[in-house]
Amino acid sequence: MGRCIVGRMTYAWINGGGRAAFVRTAWVVLFAATASVATAQTATAQGAISGDSVIPPAVAGDVRSMDAIIHAAYDVISGPAGPRDWNRFNSLFAPGARLIRTQRDSGGATHLQPMSAHEFADRAGQYFMHSPFYEREIGREVNTFGAVTQAFSAYASRHAPGDAKPFARGINSFQLFNDGTRWYIVTIYWDDEHPGTTIPDRYLHVAP
Repeated sequence: MGRCIVGRMTYAWINGGGRAAFVRTAWVVLFAATASVATAQTATAQGAISGDSVIPPAVAGDVRSMDAIIHAAYDVISGPAGPRDWNRFNSLFAPGARLIRTQRDSGGATHLQPMSAHEFADRAGQYFMHSPFYEREIGREVNTFGAVTQAFSAYASRHAPGDAKPFARGINSFQLFNDGTRWYIVTIYWDDEHPGTTIPDRYLHVAP
């Protein structure tokens, strides 16, 4: 979800020195103290995120395989300046899913910026309305244990598809789940390349 968004990888944006930067925002998730276990289970069964947001039905082709859902995640955020299909975006995620960006302060300390899929869409959408953004996968390594699948998906972000050089690269760590009928994104947790840290070759040798 690239730094110009996710992604990154996406949120509140400011321009500084010709580079896009995130405005750090504190996120607070409030839970009703009186919610019963039965209510929570019902909300989960209905596909609720952040209490009252329902997951839209997914396009079958977007969730039929691990390749399909990862490609859909990149495809839905990419395009010219203008709106994105946020119903399609939200349909890719499991109830309670999170997108987590890593960011560094002026002192070099690393912090996390967690968001729900809907929070990501609200903030990234403001940026996309005025800025073209194209991100594609450039390599991947996958590990699975039981119901847990993790894909380290290397990405390159561009302002236009034909740009010779991406303005950002990094790795999206996708945590994925298959319930027997479709795939879901549980988490996207990412970091950009930065001074002293570049994508290892092991994650670039295969571009799915």
